[in-house]
Amino acid sequence: MKAIVIREFGPPGVMKLEEVPTPEPGPGEVLIKVYAVSVNQTLDTKVRAGKYARPVTLPLVPGVDPVGEVVKLGGGVTNRKVGDRVTVGLRLRGSTGSETIRLMGVHAWGGYAEYVKAIADTTTLIPDSVDYPTACVVARHAPTAFHLLQDHAKVQPGEWVLVMGAAGGLGSAGVQVAKYLGAKVIAAAGSDERVKVGVDLGADGGVNYRTQDLTIEALRITEGKGVNVVFENIGDPDLFPKAFNTLVRYGRLVTAGGHAGGIVPLDVNRLYLNHITVMGRTGETAEGARLSMQMAAEGKFKALIDRIMPLSQAAKSHELVESRSLLGKILLDPTQV
Repeated sequence: MKAIVIREFGPPGVMKLEEVPTPEPGPGEVLIKVYAVSVNQTLDTKVRAGKYARPVTLPLVPGVDPVGEVVKLGGGVTNRKVGDRVTVGLRLRGSTGSETIRLMGVHAWGGYAEYVKAIADTTTLIPDSVDYPTACVVARHAPTAFHLLQDHAKVQPGEWVLVMGAAGGLGSAGVQVAKYLGAKVIAAAGSDERVKVGVDLGADGGVNYRTQDLTIEALRITEGKGVNVVFENIGDPDLFPKAFNTLVRYGRLVTAGGHAGGIVPLDVNRLYLNHITVMGRTGETAEGARLSMQMAAEGKFKALIDRIMPLSQAAKSHELVESRSLLGKILLDPTQV
């Protein structure tokens, strides 16, 4: 099969399209023909550059979120059949604690390939009404948003949620999942165009945090009350305190990202006096993945896709993602010539 292989860390050009053996599914695994895989800032470009926070072993085929059709079953697989359309969870067997987290496309060969093998129990069926590109984008970020907002921040109907980076992959998922959970949402982003994206996705208000005071605007939108939950995945030292200051007493801040550096000031006095909880979380659950596909099937999740490119243009796709100029995900389609 054809696959993108990284044999040394470096710029996008280190990725090469090669002929490699097609994987053989083992016990409990399935072989999937890949129809789409997304290109991600942290889990793809930083891995390729050798800047990922955890050790990566080369050679590697990147790609953490392939979607496609099951074409072969390994021994003992009874919950999937040939022809099933599935997404793949990125966590591999044995990923139970922070010291043992292993991810597809990071610690095992991933989905920048014509075929990929995956653990059958980590796959989720794609509803018939959902196409592969949509399923790929939904599966990449919506389950994580559910995990952070529903499982950890415990968002309740009627609460206010401030979503930072609302036009990004995880941010746009956060806006839509928070609305699905019955919350009122403020979409915060770094340009008027990106704020509009969040509002168009269903947010009740928006703030351009580069031209407006985030704290003042959030308080204005909530009529002076403040927000119950901050979905903060930027880690900008200037923006973090302003987002933190929007929280009400017993507010919760949850984060799974630090694209702007991640080292931020924290007002500990405000933290303890107002009984605020700050949580760092990653991951997803099978129920979150199922709910995400249900949202997509019901037309309640809009996948933001910038473009779909053939596998041979993987290096160009990384250049575009690293430019940070996109509105929506870039996908690779190994079936495209």
